[in-house]
Amino acid sequence: MAMQSIIGLDHVVILTRDLAAAAKRWEALGFTVAPMGMHTAVMGTANHTIMLGPDYLELIGVVAETERNAPSRAFLARRGEGIERAAFTGTNADDGVAELKARGFAAIGPYEFGRPVELPDGRKVEARFRTFLWPVEERPGGLRIFACEHQTRDYVWVPELTRHKNTAIRIDRVEMLAKDPQGAAAHMARLIDRPVEPLPDGALKVATGAGRGDFVFLNRATLEARHAGVPLDGIPDEGAITIAIRVRDIEAAARALGEKCAVRRATTATVAPAEANGVLLELRADRA
Repeated sequence: MAMQSIIGLDHVVILTRDLAAAAKRWEALGFTVAPMGMHTAVMGTANHTIMLGPDYLELIGVVAETERNAPSRAFLARRGEGIERAAFTGTNADDGVAELKARGFAAIGPYEFGRPVELPDGRKVEARFRTFLWPVEERPGGLRIFACEHQTRDYVWVPELTRHKNTAIRIDRVEMLAKDPQGAAAHMARLIDRPVEPLPDGALKVATGAGRGDFVFLNRATLEARHAGVPLDGIPDEGAITIAIRVRDIEAAARALGEKCAVRRATTATVAPAEANGVLLELRADRA
């Protein structure tokens, strides 16, 4: 039975070494990037969000070493910049912890924290969150997972921030490179009580629910076939690599990418990981 305390994919965390430079880089890819938010001191991190429709991307940088961000610092030391975590939309963090424990997982949390937000009308408010985490060692395809209960959604999904030059609207999928895709997919399926679905090209999909973005597990050969012609220099042997995003207008998306577009096809425009902080970014026509 699928977990009751999570809805579906909420956001994807991209770790960066230079947060300000990362924000400029994603703006150059046609995204509207929210102003920097400083997390509660115990977190030791700051972020820029890229708000979509039901979900978003989060660029994160470490600003002070704390116990809470030790796994993120270890990720940067081991792999460098890239997709480190993915969050589900949580309905209630307390219920989520109880639900994980009932399934035999040593849940972490709940944690409560916030970050300041300046709204377009000039008001200064605080966005508040409650999170719970699966154990750090549970990383299917190298991806850490957690859930985020939004207590102030209107301070995060600000309408002006959801409008992008590249017409991005939602996350379609996250692709995880794995030496054993079947084992990694089964691992994720076990963590969130969702089935594994084989895809025609040999990849394996685990849906996150509620029509949100999927997790897809694949080996190097399948990844290269899916993204033929895209330079993949420097990507790890295992880990989350691709974020595919649906866009309203693929022509506008390609124009927004400009020379950063490595491969342009009828319904997609793709950016190499070297141009997007270790992320293989695919913009895909929403009706493709």
